[in-house]
Formats: sequence, C-alpha cells, structure tokens
Amino acid sequence: MTDTNPKKIEEILTRGVEEAIVREELKKKLLSGKKIRLYLGIDPTGGDLHLGHVVVLWKLRDFQDLGHEVILLIGDFTARIGDPSGKDVARKPLSEKEVKENFKNYKKQASKILDFTKVKIKYNSTWLSKLKFADILKLATNFTVQQMIQRDMFQRRLNDNLPISLQEFMYPLMQGYDSVAMDVDLEVGGNDQTFNMLVGRTLQKIYNGKDKDVLTCKLLLGTDGRKMSKTFGNFVAIADEPDNMYGKIMSIKDELIDHYFELATRLSQEEISQIKNSSDNPRDIKAKLAKEIVKMYHGEKNAEIAEEEFNKVFRNKELPSDMPVFETGKNNYAVLDLLCDSKLVASKNEAKRLVEQNAVEVINGEVKTKIIDWKTIVDLENGMIIKVGGRRFAKIVLK
Repeated sequence: MTDTNPKKIEEILTRGVEEAIVREELKKKLLSGKKIRLYLGIDPTGGDLHLGHVVVLWKLRDFQDLGHEVILLIGDFTARIGDPSGKDVARKPLSEKEVKENFKNYKKQASKILDFTKVKIKYNSTWLSKLKFADILKLATNFTVQQMIQRDMFQRRLNDNLPISLQEFMYPLMQGYDSVAMDVDLEVGGNDQTFNMLVGRTLQKIYNGKDKDVLTCKLLLGTDGRKMSKTFGNFVAIADEPDNMYGKIMSIKDELIDHYFELATRLSQEEISQIKNSSDNPRDIKAKLAKEIVKMYHGEKNAEIAEEEFNKVFRNKELPSDMPVFETGKNNYAVLDLLCDSKLVASKNEAKRLVEQNAVEVINGEVKTKIIDWKTIVDLENGMIIKVGGRRFAKIVLK
C-alpha cells in the first residue's frame, strides 16, 4: 500500500502545479492507496541541471516518497529528433554518444534529488526504434495537421515565416507513444510540455483503453525574471559552488522571492508563511532563501560558509577568503583577453559588455582602478586582483 496522507497528496497536487488533468480523478486514485505508474521524460540535451529543471524532479521525488512506481524515461531516441518545445528554431539533433554522455552527468546531479535505487530508468529507443513506417502512419491517423499546428511555437514560426521540419512535427507523436509503450497512469512535466503530454493521453486511451493523467509544473523564472536559460545567463545550476549559488539567489528581483520559495525550496507552506509574515526586510528574507537552497544541494555547513563569505564581500566590502588564481608569464595583458583567459567571463563579447558597464576593477593593494575602456592593456603585478561585478574575483600570480 502507498501513503495516503490527504495533506501530503493535496500538496503534491497543488504546490508548484500549473494544471492537473484530471485533478479529482488523480486525487481519488492517490487516496485509494492504489500504486500508480508515473514517469518523467527527459531528452538529455545538456549535462548541467539548473533549478528550473529540478522542479519536476522534486515532484517525482514526492510521488516516490508516497510509494508509487516512478520511471525516469531517457529520450535517447527523441533527443535525436529535437523537441521543438519553446524553440523558435529547430534544435540540433544529438548523436547517441552525446545523449549517453549527457545522461551520465545528468544522473550524477539528479541523484541529489531522486533515490535511484527506487527509480526505473528506461530508454525510448527500446520501442521507438522498432516502429515500422506502417506503425508511424497508423499513429499519425489519430491527429490532424490543424491540431498539430496549434502549438504556440509552430504558430510563432509560421508568423515569422520560419521553417518547421517534418521531424519536429512528428515529435509529439513520438513522445505520446512513450505513454502507450510503458502503459503509464500519469505523466509529470513542465508546463511547456502540456501539448506533448496530452497527445500521450489521447494515444493511451486509443491504444490501451485507459486514461492517463497529466500533471504540469510551473516553470521557475531566471534571476532576472525571464525564462531561466543558459542563453540569458540567468540560471542557477545545482552544480554551482556554494558561494556562487548563494550570490546568484541574492541577485534575484525582490518580486521573485515568493516564486522561489514555492518552487525551489522544500520548506512547508507554514514555514514559508512565517518567513513572509515576519518583520524582516526583503534582503534578509532573500538571505534565508539563499541559505535554504544552498543547504539543499551542499549541506548546512557549506550554506553557512557561503552566507559568511557573501556578507564579508557585499556587506563589509572585504575580499573573499578564497579566490581562483590565474598564473601567467605575461607582464601585461589586453583586458578582454585577461578576463577570458582567467575564466572570469565566457567570451570577449561578455568581457566588452562588462567593461562598458564599469563592472571591471583592478585591485592592487589599497589601490582600486576601474577599467572603463575595453582596449586597455593591463600591467600585471604579482598578487594583483581582478574583480568582475560583485561576485567574480581572480588573483594574479606571475610565473
């Protein structure tokens, strides 16, 4: 028997949930004690997980803790098509080798959330690679072009006169067939997957004669309020070092604090309400949020150290206790090259933008000098510190 605690079930079906289809039916199944089979499908298009990715993983963990059968489906076949969800251009299809390598990194990070001794891992190439052309044609007869073209990203591309490949058009059918092959009771995913998940609901009814419930989760916004994305640089990776993770959370807009407490922490609603209703100012509430999130992925001790370091640098205006070292044999360096080679920025474009924003500073003992011209040549001295923004530092060590 599974855990049928009404309070736990209610929280699973409401907290961080965008939509449950059909909510009352799913609730009735969970309260009955019947063990249901549910899954989350992932196309490992990258190896790094950020807080936006793990919202659905925590939801999977909730069902796991209640005692239900949890499947993590690796889209090793669909990743070679490219999910068009949320994309204005076609995704680059991945090779089988890339998918396997990405999942290796994914699993290592996801193990901070899921108990993989209780998770069934499946690969959709097991059944999708065996479909014959006649099977695919039969699958396609269940939907019309008009239904498929209603997808928001397809509409955007049509309006912008951008191409839609036939393989992208077929993607929802492939994902939908996963539900049939595994004969699941429930699919969990982000709200950007609603269309694909409902295709699976339709096919499960046609092929297996049963209703598949759908639970979509809200999407966690990035630190700047836009969609969390590596492209925007507004993401918080769960593999981030504790001090970096803490600093990123402290940089979120005040209006996102409640949003992050709901989706990115495991605190109870009562605990969150107590924090929100306290007399603390937004900065202090955000500090509690940052410490809680760091604790989830790095432990209590590292969270406390990250908090101390943040206060040392930002409140007390001191240099961090520990910082990366950049060793070089050069006595001078073009500032854009220096920022890139010391790994303080990812590209020269980013370096140029930060210089133009007056975010780059050279600290030499008590002397602090802002770099305001991106063409500047910096004369290096041993022990000199390069500072970018409020959180990035590198100490120069001359060979």
